[in-house]
Amino acid sequence: MVPLKRRKVVSSDTGSTGSDCSGDQAPTKFPQVVLFLLERKMGASRRAFLSQLGRTKGFHLQELFSESVTHVISENNSADEVRTWLDSQTRGESPTAVHLLDISWYTESMRAGRPVEILDRHKLQEQQINEAEVVLFSVPSYACQRRTTLDNHNVTLTDALSLLAENAELSDEDGRGVAFRRAAAVLKALPAPVTAMSQLTGLPCLGDHSLRVIKDILENEASDEVESTKQSDRFKALKVLTGIFGVGSKTADRWIRDGIHNLHQLQESGATLNRAQQAGLEHYNDLNQQVTKAEADAITEIVQEAVVSVLPGAQGFLLYQKTTRNSYLEVKDGPGRPSSNMDRFERCLSIFKLAKKEERGIKVTVNTVKTRDSVRDHTQSETDQNPQSHSYERYELTNPPAHRQWRAVRVDLVVSPISQFAFALLGWTGSKLFERELRRWAGHEKAMSLSSHALYDNKQSRYLRAASEEEIFAHLGLEYIPPSERNA
Repeated sequence: MVPLKRRKVVSSDTGSTGSDCSGDQAPTKFPQVVLFLLERKMGASRRAFLSQLGRTKGFHLQELFSESVTHVISENNSADEVRTWLDSQTRGESPTAVHLLDISWYTESMRAGRPVEILDRHKLQEQQINEAEVVLFSVPSYACQRRTTLDNHNVTLTDALSLLAENAELSDEDGRGVAFRRAAAVLKALPAPVTAMSQLTGLPCLGDHSLRVIKDILENEASDEVESTKQSDRFKALKVLTGIFGVGSKTADRWIRDGIHNLHQLQESGATLNRAQQAGLEHYNDLNQQVTKAEADAITEIVQEAVVSVLPGAQGFLLYQKTTRNSYLEVKDGPGRPSSNMDRFERCLSIFKLAKKEERGIKVTVNTVKTRDSVRDHTQSETDQNPQSHSYERYELTNPPAHRQWRAVRVDLVVSPISQFAFALLGWTGSKLFERELRRWAGHEKAMSLSSHALYDNKQSRYLRAASEEEIFAHLGLEYIPPSERNA
């Protein structure tokens, strides 16, 4: 007969013990507080992590619910949902003395290193919502099915999710970035502000992580994760360095590892820059100002005049240019997915010297530094009516002469064959997420392959021709959405 293990005796100084997931015993500082983390909606891995964290802080956590539990901690559950779960565990005799608390009480206790005072905002049973006054929302699953204008009723929430998306993208975590972008796009399309988590029930593209961020903001007016990301030295450095024309996240990451975190350090480092990066650094402040509609119209006029006149020296307004030829051949390349997000049109990526002409109503605005991981991202910056969103410190390199009557503006010139013009226009008109969702709809829902060059029906094994954007939407079985409503 194998003898039972002798029960470990703990002195009164440390109180009772709790065991972690590995079975090791850890001293419990607060024996009168017995915690149980509800796995429902929290997930097993997050529950395990939070449980281990609590035990290292001296809290007593139980893996299984029992009558000794004094605090039930849940995440993204209503009081009714938790009580229903409790009834299933206790055969309808839910304990009356147990505290039903939101995860915020637990995280605050972890930070304090002790059980904090239970306030009304921590209590699930105090969270009463008049369902009759709550506006319920319903939106389609795909962003290309939704009309999204610049009239955003949930700017605080979408800015927070967009910042987390940008941080993920700058860290080469594209999957997480897309998830946050899709969640933000859903909130942008809502016709009214979100005031309660219950309004989001049944909405697509809202994952657990995004819901936690939204919940934090609705309840606490801020998200700790968003604020810590915003203040992160690495995020700030990536924002500044990728704001240089011609610099992507990988190059910026390499510079950061070399101790370069801002423009002045880059200048002093002696790092080798290519032509695009040299031009981007020289005209950094100009290129990180938003392009107004008036400036876009002025650029259009310049290009039109140059094309019509074809005069020697007509390109004197170019500060930088790089030209590539059209490498797409329909017969040879077929409908296969492109090797990158860039299309293969003949193009000239350039920096214009744009004269400041007051008679044209051009107003040079300040601020938003945007990451240009795709040249298509220019559409939003040209039409953004909220220049305060995602504003960051402006870095001055050199002060241009007071008499200088021009500013540097980034311009992408694209030449498309007339047969592909409608597809090129659609591919360059809309937010990046809207374009991504169009291609996803085409592939998943219609068994078609869509690019900025063509639309191919995989079932019929043939190309579908189109002379306008409207015809492309019709081929895809979608309601036509004009460019002004593609701000997903």
